[in-house]
Amino acid sequence: MSAEDFGFPDQYRLGTPADFKHVFNNPVKSIDKYFTVLAAPNHLPHPRLGLAIAKKTIKKAVARNRLKRTARESFRLHRQHIVNIDIVVLARGDAGNAPLLILRKSLEKHWLKLVERCDSC
Repeated sequence: MSAEDFGFPDQYRLGTPADFKHVFNNPVKSIDKYFTVLAAPNHLPHPRLGLAIAKKTIKKAVARNRLKRTARESFRLHRQHIVNIDIVVLARGDAGNAPLLILRKSLEKHWLKLVERCDSC
């Protein structure tokens, strides 16, 4: 695999409010202590990621940005194993102070769970 295979270009991002609305309307959910991850099937040959890290939930910008970077990195590394679904990651309160290793493991479990659940979609 080349370095380009691990990039995060615009085609892998949810960009419009309509894309997010599609996921929020009829989602497949995966929830734990740190994240709520919603998914919905798309008609593209690849998965897409959207982030909704609320200021109300995670007060400090530094913590919000760290969560976004962690979620994007995890998605980028696991996207070859994720089917064609749109995913929205929402942070929960405990995620703001959690160590990076725990956040990465949590997201990896979410990706596996969503792939398993969305196969039947």
